[in-house]
Amino acid sequence: MEKVAVEAVENERNPMKVHSVRKPVSRALGTDHFAMNYFELEAGESFSGGLHRHNDQEEVFYVESGTATFEVGLDRETVAVESGELIRFPPGEFQKGYNADGETVEGWALGAPGAGHDWDELQSRAFCPDCEDERTHDVDLADGAFELTCTDCGTTQG
Repeated sequence: MEKVAVEAVENERNPMKVHSVRKPVSRALGTDHFAMNYFELEAGESFSGGLHRHNDQEEVFYVESGTATFEVGLDRETVAVESGELIRFPPGEFQKGYNADGETVEGWALGAPGAGHDWDELQSRAFCPDCEDERTHDVDLADGAFELTCTDCGTTQG
């Protein structure tokens, strides 16, 4: 058994610095098969950055307070998730969650299986300078920074 208070979990922002507060609760609990992160998002901040998908993990977001906006799919359909509501993304579905409102969003990101990401299974949508359009990119974490490789032309940017 492991027990931890959210306040005791050290804040750990992602390399893109797209949020001020991210607490990897699952790491503090030592989970192997389940990911759980607590977030506080100020206006304009996001859970993870740009539109992305996890091909190996389903994700559920719970909004504890405030309203989070999610862009879903390649057409970027927007869905508001309010306090007390949850949203689920199956493996392979593109999504991006953020605070478009201004009121602080407190929320949780839950993922399974796995307590961490398999970087070979994570993809992001980003502008490719060689293709001159938004394309799907494979994501790698190299020396604490994200590196994106276009799946259409192979151009790497980081």
